[in-house]
Amino acid sequence: MTDQPGNPGETGADVLCDTLLANDVDVCFANPGTSEMHFVAALDRKPAMRCVLGLFEGVVSGAADGYARMAGKPAATLLHTGPGMANAMANMHNARRANTPMVNVVGDHASYHLPYDAALTSDIDTLARPMSGHVRRIAGVEDVSPATAESVAAAMSAPGTVSTLILPANFAWGAAPQGAPAKAQLRAPTRVDEDRLAAAASALRDGKKTLILMTGTALREAPLEDAHRIAAATGADLLAQQANARLERGGSRVALNRVPYPIDQALEVLKVYERVILVGAKAPVGFFAYPGKPSSLLPEGCEILTLADPSDDLPGALDALAQAVGAKPVPKPQIAAIPDLASGKLTPETIAITVGHHLPDNAIVCDESVTSGRDFFRFTYGAASHDWLQLTGGAIGVGLPLATGAAIACPDRKVVALQADGSGMYTNQALWTMARENLDVCIVIFANRRYAILHGELKGVGAGEAGENARRMLDFDEPSLDWVKIAGGMGVEAARAETAEGFTELFKRAAKTRGPFLIEAMI
Repeated sequence: MTDQPGNPGETGADVLCDTLLANDVDVCFANPGTSEMHFVAALDRKPAMRCVLGLFEGVVSGAADGYARMAGKPAATLLHTGPGMANAMANMHNARRANTPMVNVVGDHASYHLPYDAALTSDIDTLARPMSGHVRRIAGVEDVSPATAESVAAAMSAPGTVSTLILPANFAWGAAPQGAPAKAQLRAPTRVDEDRLAAAASALRDGKKTLILMTGTALREAPLEDAHRIAAATGADLLAQQANARLERGGSRVALNRVPYPIDQALEVLKVYERVILVGAKAPVGFFAYPGKPSSLLPEGCEILTLADPSDDLPGALDALAQAVGAKPVPKPQIAAIPDLASGKLTPETIAITVGHHLPDNAIVCDESVTSGRDFFRFTYGAASHDWLQLTGGAIGVGLPLATGAAIACPDRKVVALQADGSGMYTNQALWTMARENLDVCIVIFANRRYAILHGELKGVGAGEAGENARRMLDFDEPSLDWVKIAGGMGVEAARAETAEGFTELFKRAAKTRGPFLIEAMI
């Protein structure tokens, strides 16, 4: 019977937890409701599972994204029926674009209760599909373990995806069959195709102006070394695509730039290339359509070759290409020194310079600075070694949750969140989770009190300057946000910086002390 609760330790929910743990999923970011109470009770019996509460489902999914990008394995989320999952979907979208492994456990009404169309009844399966690479509804208590293992396998199989597992309440509380938890059968990355490898190697010998465009695991330290050797041997240039899940930078690592976000800058950078070789990346396109401007950012007639798809072994593909073109170890080019620390007016540039000088070694930077951070790379090539995590899908509100998840994945590393104030308001509840978990995060709020990116886009699409009505939709200075008070109300220590010197002192302090600390940078 599945309409009667099983004994503690013998429920479907226990089996689900045991199967997650057996497959090395041992963190659960949660915002549960009534349908998930038996899963909550099962989690209470599983001390090996770390449970982290988020006060909004977008925090939950964004934190799971940040965790997986740094841990290299999925976290679980616990979400309450269709509406709860709907609150999580923007950051599920960002995670899907990042190829992040994630296992969403979404509670649903008991299967026999669904025909009564209670208030929270919705088509969870259909809602989940656009933001998930895999969707599975558990069909019975005996299906819990195999369905869970299948969901983990889908999430972890190369290149990684968002996997959504729907758990009807009666299959959570039902008495479970005995047996060992099912094991996930993962699909490993595929080796580079020999024909593609030969075509890329041949193309790099013909003298055409060529760009190697990379993303994914190609942006880790060792494959970047291989890419640098290939570029030195062939004369090709290197770029990362515009948005990337994780890029290893700083220290002695290869300095790599990205395709610019503004369309005119991107067109200018890419206009010289006759060929692009893709390594896990997509051919670059405009973030939006703009009147009178092309969707493709590549010049007309530019040849596109694919060395490796996202599901391929990207480091292996670059290693094979380096061997095919006879690339040898070469010294890295000199990186321009970070400018001296500025004084006086606080600007995005002076913030970038301070971060470049004082970023702790082995830090993790979570970047949702949006307009204010577009020039940050220029001032941080010479910083200490760090990982750079970006907004990947364009759905704002991921920065603070991303930092939360990254800090839980890497408790021994300082996390720096570069956060625009407007998008920070989407998920400011993440500050409370940082305080509760005592996470080592320095949050820098770029407080320009406006959606600066939308002022630019208004002009970029040819719609002109903002008048009074438009300004009231794009600015939030009446009343002004007070991030020091917002952070204090969430339990996070905070201070305001109004000058370059003031910001430097606060950032140096935050870099050297543990625990969450927020700097409201008035730019």
